[in-house]
Amino acid sequence: MIVTTTPTVEGHRILSYKEIVTGETIIGANAFKDFFASIRDIIGGRSGSYESVLREAKETSMREMIERAQQMGANAVVGVDIDYETIGAQGSMLMVAVSGTAVVID
Repeated sequence: MIVTTTPTVEGHRILSYKEIVTGETIIGANAFKDFFASIRDIIGGRSGSYESVLREAKETSMREMIERAQQMGANAVVGVDIDYETIGAQGSMLMVAVSGTAVVID
């Protein structure tokens, strides 16, 4: 499965457009409540544990989107967009949402 943020795949023709596919992951309150509270403490530095949680959420969302594309017979997803949003009471949760267009390429 080719997944790209571009609207086309270089060297390939899009033979058919299936539909928009998405994947979403919501990460629970405790990790991100601590994360946002600790931002002041790590300005100028990086927090490996939180980066790992974010990366896992993104990868889970991408896997979900790819599975949906495969189920409809696509072999690529183009125009992929990745969004990170805080949701819930006082922004206590983080949602990672990915979307793109499932296509069949040659």
